[in-house]
Amino acid sequence: MLLIGNGRLITRDEKNTFFDNGAVLIDGKVIQKVGTTQELRKEYPDAEYIDAKGGVIMPALINTHEHIYSAMARGLSINGYNPDGFLDILDGMWWTIDRHLTLEQVRQSAMATYIDCIKNGVTTVFDHHASYGSVKDSLFTIQDAARELGVRTCLCYEVSDRDGTQKMREGVQENAAFIKAALAEEDDMSAGMMGLHASFTLSDDTLEYCAANKPSEAGYHIHVAEGIEDLYDSLKKYGKRIIDRLMDLNILGPKTITAHCIYVNEHEMDVLKHTDTMVVHNPESNMGNACGCPPTMEIFRHGILTGLGTDGYTHDMLESYKVANVLHKHHLCNPNAAWAEVPEMLFRNNARIANRYFRKPLGVLKAGAAADVIVAAYNPLTPMNGDNCNGHILFGMSGHDVTTTVCNGKVLMKDRVLTVVDEEKAMADCRAQAEKLWHSING
Repeated sequence: MLLIGNGRLITRDEKNTFFDNGAVLIDGKVIQKVGTTQELRKEYPDAEYIDAKGGVIMPALINTHEHIYSAMARGLSINGYNPDGFLDILDGMWWTIDRHLTLEQVRQSAMATYIDCIKNGVTTVFDHHASYGSVKDSLFTIQDAARELGVRTCLCYEVSDRDGTQKMREGVQENAAFIKAALAEEDDMSAGMMGLHASFTLSDDTLEYCAANKPSEAGYHIHVAEGIEDLYDSLKKYGKRIIDRLMDLNILGPKTITAHCIYVNEHEMDVLKHTDTMVVHNPESNMGNACGCPPTMEIFRHGILTGLGTDGYTHDMLESYKVANVLHKHHLCNPNAAWAEVPEMLFRNNARIANRYFRKPLGVLKAGAAADVIVAAYNPLTPMNGDNCNGHILFGMSGHDVTTTVCNGKVLMKDRVLTVVDEEKAMADCRAQAEKLWHSING
């Protein structure tokens, strides 16, 4: 047994229970009990003990929209790249990278991303992958990295018509094979979805091919109206808005994630709500790509299950929390916007989204939940309790404050030292592959 104690403990349970000096007891892969440090140390004197040293003990974080394949873009300069709009960014940067990736570079991108996630307290990752230079076995390669590092992950491959029919079909088959393999496993650490790029790079024939090859247990993971061009394309080609097109093709539903949803209207929100489709907001990416600010507060108020992701822009979910908070206040000129909605998205809705694919309760410290726990070195200068802990996290903490990360009962990082991999060697391997990728892109 593992006991983590001597910290301000945020449970995120139904009553929002908070302990000034709390502890969480882990038995195998699940949480057995939470309570005061004094009580649990007395009751379980032989348990391995991790001292939070007065910091914050809380459920590990979840990212519901990531892009592992973008890891090696950091610092990259592509010859001739000078984007004039979102489509130029896609083709000039991201599609250029994914067309050159080898399987080894996919693996190292996954290692680097998951390591950064662990260091920022993120233990469950929904990734949307693309590597048109190496399609077959790419999801299984990412899964191998996730297994080595001990993180929970839901994967999909980004199907698109942009590189032709053969590559499209390879992507569909990679999704189908991985979904089936993940469904056959019993460890509740891997899941699969049918990944789709976006409406404007997917024909009706392609979407029908995806449906014909998708196991019924899985949904779709697709970018929706991230750029205005996506909407214009759907209106011009199909005479309907994107959500209506996806509805007509039976893509929406409780297992489907629609990422971004910047250019959706109230009618489309009604359809998303009616179909119980999930939406994931990615604030930094939307701002960085100059795509616009989505109507996230309105989407949330429609009762649509809305989560928070990073789109690969960062791996620090608390950074995404901070940016979403100020983005919507600024955009709406409303100082009351986002106070309640964004933490609900991050701390509760991301868990609800994840639990549509994983069986053990996530995002909560209570008996029977998955043993995903983090400790952050944060010593509040003002009173802290269950009612104001989100304010403390928003203004006082960042992902880099995380000192200990536990996933599925396994300690992945302790006192900022990774316990599952030689970080220095892993980063050296990633740098070597990044250099090869850069040379292959720029010649």
